[in-house]
Amino acid sequence: MSVVRRAEPSSGSVPPGRGEAAHAVSGGVARAHPRDVLLGAQAASAALPVCDHYSGAPARMLKSLQLQAQMTEEFGACVFDVTLDCEDGAPVGDEAAHAVLVAALARDAAPAARVGVRVHPVDHPAFANDMATIAGEAGHRLNHIMLPKVESVDDVLRAEKALQGTSAAHLPLQVLIESPAAVHRAFEIAAHPRVQSLSFGLMDFVSAHGGAIPASAMASAGQFTHPLVVRAKLEIASACHAHGKVPSHCVVTEFSDMVAMQGAASRAAREFGYTRMWSIHPAQIRPILEAFAPTQDDIDVASKIIAAAADADWAPISFEGALHDRASFRYYWQVLERAHSTGRSLPAAVCPWFTPSVSLCP
Repeated sequence: MSVVRRAEPSSGSVPPGRGEAAHAVSGGVARAHPRDVLLGAQAASAALPVCDHYSGAPARMLKSLQLQAQMTEEFGACVFDVTLDCEDGAPVGDEAAHAVLVAALARDAAPAARVGVRVHPVDHPAFANDMATIAGEAGHRLNHIMLPKVESVDDVLRAEKALQGTSAAHLPLQVLIESPAAVHRAFEIAAHPRVQSLSFGLMDFVSAHGGAIPASAMASAGQFTHPLVVRAKLEIASACHAHGKVPSHCVVTEFSDMVAMQGAASRAAREFGYTRMWSIHPAQIRPILEAFAPTQDDIDVASKIIAAAADADWAPISFEGALHDRASFRYYWQVLERAHSTGRSLPAAVCPWFTPSVSLCP
């Protein structure tokens, strides 16, 4: 049987959590929201869906947005982003027309849609038009702009300046780290306040080594074993966590192999510290959600600990013979946030903190 007790504070200590902004209510008593109490400055960082789905062909972009709307209705929350692709999706020589199409799709997306756009690199001739057309015409509907081939903070500054000339100066920037030099500067890039997330561009990273890394390192298994690829992934994840940003894992190109997809997503989440992953085929979305979701046992334990902590005004508690305080409360709250972002059902005790997504609650 689970036993939860409020642990006695040490002499002279002040019970934490007093005076925080109240959001949830239990038994008529206002409670401070766990994000405000536990995460501090981290609470301002983005809580992004764990899956970022990429599509660039016109028909596939439309189908991706339709699938997102269907799954939002199914789960009661938007469980994956759709990023419309200009870099690899635009036909050579027809970049301007593709940007107009992408802007229209983003502008006309469902009200609950989460849509981003990958523009061309900052040194590409189409970059300025991408930003002017897409951010200018659809910036109010976008959640982010993805910048590929970022080599340094200077590239981020160029993109930020381009946004300032549109009505979407507020948009977060997500960046792709795709070269050894960019990996070297990952901490500096992640520190920029406009940057929301770093993604790892596996294929370009391997290609940037001039044949020194074998092609097998681009496959689902090899990308987790080659030392240079592993080092790059860990550097990017560490840079993100150091600066409160979201590390997003690279693609699995074997899109018809669901066993490989599930294995890669599980390793990215459990071993490499990633909290988000790219999808390039609709069949990859649910395996990513499954791999990044906590187990039901983890959800149940986290719910009991967080509910008990809130009842204790966030003072230390004893749970099943172990002491818990804000350090572990923070971890268990993040378990619940991840459960919510992957569409998992939440116990009634913690549901009020996650409204209006009431369909995820019993």
